Amino acid sequence: MVLGTLQSSGPLHGHEIRRIAEVTSVSSWGGVSVGALYRELRTMDETGQVEPVRTEQVGRRPARTVYRITAQGEMELRGLREEAVTEIHHGTDPFGVALLFARTDDPPTLLGLLKRRREAIRGMRDGIAAEGEALYESGAIGPLDAAMFRRRVIQLDAELAWQDDLDRVIEQAVADASGGRDGAPGAADPAGETCEADETT
Repeated sequence: MVLGTLQSSGPLHGHEIRRIAEVTSVSSWGGVSVGALYRELRTMDETGQVEPVRTEQVGRRPARTVYRITAQGEMELRGLREEAVTEIHHGTDPFGVALLFARTDDPPTLLGLLKRRREAIRGMRDGIAAEGEALYESGAIGPLDAAMFRRRVIQLDAELAWQDDLDRVIEQAVADASGGRDGAPGAADPAGETCEADETT
């Protein structure tokens, strides 16, 4: 994030980079630690990926060092960009952990929790869609940025579709159980998987 910002925007001081991180909310969707930006800048300075070009001071505010990306930083950025774009990354999934290891045996309770989750996803989806459209129509972002907003909307739409399917799985399991079917281990669980293939000892 830092190297790419310096490459595209030119020399900046740490506070400007931090503001860009805050405005774009990159900490929530990109895993960027805003609090670590100044430390990372110092580390990149020490390793030659960025270099100071001047110090600025406005009024009584603390002096701020303006950095620019170096040739070594450009090379590092190329490698990081290639890795980030071509490799598939999977983050942590507390929902998946809860559904697999801490599910309730009370289907109505689980369906109620899933309903609340669906409402939260819909709210997030609608908010991101509206923000992306407004920014694009105002000219604040270009087509590539708008496509990134659309990507997140599509991801959330897919999550909603999957949750609809999960609800049907749970409802069918309840119907089967009430009809006298055996709920023995190894049968399909609410996550749509079986319980016999656990390799963790």
